[in-house]
Amino acid sequence: MNRDSVRQIANISGVVGTLIINALSQILPFNGKTSAIIANQFNPNNYFLPANFVFSIWSVIYVGLIAFAVWQALPAQKENPRLRSVGYWFVASCVANCVWLFLFHWDQFALSTVAMVVLITSLVVIYRKLRSGNPAVSMAEKICLRAPFSVYLGWITVALVANVTFVLLDAGWDGFGIAYSTWGVIMVVVAGLIAGAFAFINRDVIYAAVLLWSFFGINQRFPNVSELALIAVVAGVLIVIGAVLSMFLGRSGNQMSSARA
Repeated sequence: MNRDSVRQIANISGVVGTLIINALSQILPFNGKTSAIIANQFNPNNYFLPANFVFSIWSVIYVGLIAFAVWQALPAQKENPRLRSVGYWFVASCVANCVWLFLFHWDQFALSTVAMVVLITSLVVIYRKLRSGNPAVSMAEKICLRAPFSVYLGWITVALVANVTFVLLDAGWDGFGIAYSTWGVIMVVVAGLIAGAFAFINRDVIYAAVLLWSFFGINQRFPNVSELALIAVVAGVLIVIGAVLSMFLGRSGNQMSSARA
């Protein structure tokens, strides 16, 4: 068995293992608590938490990971240079995802943040490697390779900020005398600026749409906190507009370059 075959099997195993651990964490559930119960335990002080329905995005993420696992396992993709460049970063992301679940369910929020940093680092590396040099790829590859990691990275961007919030609230943080709702607005603005810049630079509408979905969820959880509800939706819409604008500007620039050539 050559190295490519080993990599393909390792990636399939990573997806299967991640799906099993995630399912068991909710079915058993781990430590007698579902992720939703844990996420809601700091209410009403946690203002960077989307409504429960928003977490259904995990089903989209899992479908994307399955699509990735199947695609990369095809004989025709065995020597795909982009998949080779990803290497075992994907396996690392799967391990980090599972470790995070155990730590999160046992209320080890600080350590779970470390696991999430490893997860988002792995996803950023994968994301960049799949787009390195901006190669022309087929629609199938866009759907099975690029799109799943845009969705996954977009959601983990939000989840990392939320996880840090859990750490602070669990430690008894008082917000330095500033109202928790105001901190919610600040976190949405900061997260929006960082994510917006990422979506604009990478011309990634899918990533931007995930942020819009997340911020819409914050809007729906806190409709009575007018400033937070407004900022959340405005931030999400601006991120999407920025990503779309960047995409069209990029295409216009490419067309002008081709015309001059």
